Amino acid sequence: MRATGRLQLHQYIERGSGSIRTERLYGDPLLRRLYAAPWEHAPWLLHTLTSARMSQLLGFILYDLPVGHRAGGMGGFIRALDIDLRECLEPADQLDSPRKLFERKLRYAEVRPMADDPGTVVSPCDARVLVGSLAAESTLFLKGKFFELDELLGWQRAWREAFQDGCFAIFRLTPDKYHYNHAPVSGIVRERYEIAGCYHSCNPGPVVAVVTPYSKNARVLTIIDTDVLDGTGIGLVAMIEIAALMIGRIEQCYSDTGYDDPRPVDKGLFLRKGQPKSLYRPGSSTTVLLFQPDRIAFCEDLLRNRFRPGVESRFSSGFGRPLVETDLAVRSPIARNLRQPGGGVHAR
Repeated sequence: MRATGRLQLHQYIERGSGSIRTERLYGDPLLRRLYAAPWEHAPWLLHTLTSARMSQLLGFILYDLPVGHRAGGMGGFIRALDIDLRECLEPADQLDSPRKLFERKLRYAEVRPMADDPGTVVSPCDARVLVGSLAAESTLFLKGKFFELDELLGWQRAWREAFQDGCFAIFRLTPDKYHYNHAPVSGIVRERYEIAGCYHSCNPGPVVAVVTPYSKNARVLTIIDTDVLDGTGIGLVAMIEIAALMIGRIEQCYSDTGYDDPRPVDKGLFLRKGQPKSLYRPGSSTTVLLFQPDRIAFCEDLLRNRFRPGVESRFSSGFGRPLVETDLAVRSPIARNLRQPGGGVHAR
């Protein structure tokens, strides 16, 4: 994607109001120049700029050193990101650095309530979401745009076959967002593994510029079996937590109650829907959920918003078809068990 004279807008739909919002893209001019460069002549330089060491260094400079945000103090930093400190678990005076603010905890039971419905899949994070399908006959077909399934899963045949022709949801977190992931379903962890990779930006421009970036970035994969006692009952679900520019680490820290007694997410652990599972440290990043075919139906507003006219989305421009994100809250519904009564409309 080459830079053009006009900085293209990126808009999304606010779920609560249904209104169109224009996103403030942090570091956009710099990222546009970076990803518009002719890297075929110096591929090593792009590799260096998207390496783990460089990502951690940038995160340290922006979130730990007393630079950048100091012009307006922490108050200016908070106002620039439009963060509501009333939602936070810690007192405001304890959130005295960009890193602490980024890694903030919420009174999520109060400010991100979750409906008591065992057949519902919930959002794993505060994010902007796109839903899609890997089935060629689906109107939501998006194969090869954001990731290649084999590459995303690490070429593991069993999981590739389980999710072939299934559907997915991509949750893009921006720097202002609450950066804990919560369990989207209830079930037992059948496998968790990590895949090394790059740290490409999750800004919409670089995502369009880099072919299938999500299957190239470093990531943590958790396979959850929901067809168990007290599970959500929608088969296997893959939760892929994807590192990005300035994400130094993805910390697995599941808690059954609040943020108390966090533990690693290991094979055999039962995850309870809506509970904190992991934390991105720090930056912006992406979480992807994969579902097996014919097991879930996405919420109608997410399907409707994706094709909404009159919204200027970089994904639509870059991929040549309507692709509009919906901004939603962690623990809010995104899909239902298709095999339960009132399961909704099939994603196809």
